Amino acid sequence: MTDLIEVRVSNLSGEALGWAVGKAEGLDVYLEPPGYNGIPWRVFALYQGQAIEHAKRFNPWEDWAVGGPLIDKHHIQTSFNGSGFSRSPTGEYWCAYVCKPSGQQELPSGGGPNALTAACRAIAQAKLGDTVQVPKELMP
Repeated sequence: MTDLIEVRVSNLSGEALGWAVGKAEGLDVYLEPPGYNGIPWRVFALYQGQAIEHAKRFNPWEDWAVGGPLIDKHHIQTSFNGSGFSRSPTGEYWCAYVCKPSGQQELPSGGGPNALTAACRAIAQAKLGDTVQVPKELMP
């Protein structure tokens, strides 16, 4: 097993964010080591059925096919704050909140330079708290 380090959810991005969301979802996530042509460490999830087992890339922060269903599942509400924030290269910033079925927002929230990143941070923080354990290989 790889060494884990504690990181604030608000500082997670990329593969480390995928790892945290996978853990929050109760998935069997694991790392694939770097590959040829500079491919970095990647997060995969192992899915098991009655007769089959398969691994699939788990990247909800960048793939709407993976992250979109999580937005539906967790009743994520997003909002866009135009400019004035310096957290993204364009000055644009997204906020996301996990909502109860009644529509009320639950705290805490997530934020980021795009809707998927903000939603993933909201999910991880709502389920795992302000800090999470991620493999040290995934951190810069």
